[in-house]
Amino acid sequence: MDNQTQASSKDIGTLADDARALMNATAEVGGEKVGEARKRLAAALERGKELYGTVREKAIEGVKATDQAVHQHPYQAIAIAFGVGAVVGYLVTRRCSRNGD
Repeated sequence: MDNQTQASSKDIGTLADDARALMNATAEVGGEKVGEARKRLAAALERGKELYGTVREKAIEGVKATDQAVHQHPYQAIAIAFGVGAVVGYLVTRRCSRNGD
């Protein structure tokens, strides 16, 4: 995992921990509105956990598929990377020359 992915994962974990702490802190507080807010927060945490798991699984599948494709077709992968780099370089150069930089 790269640093940005690790930082995002840590941030999501911290957010979930903070939400759980908020739910625990408001456990003693009565009132219909607080109870509804707690239910919505619990549901949102559960959906977030499921979404995170799904996204993580799909990302891992994509990485494995890409790795396999690159190993099966290394020269085509190099050509595609070169082509994408050339197009991005052209667009950046064109934008910089248009802006007068």
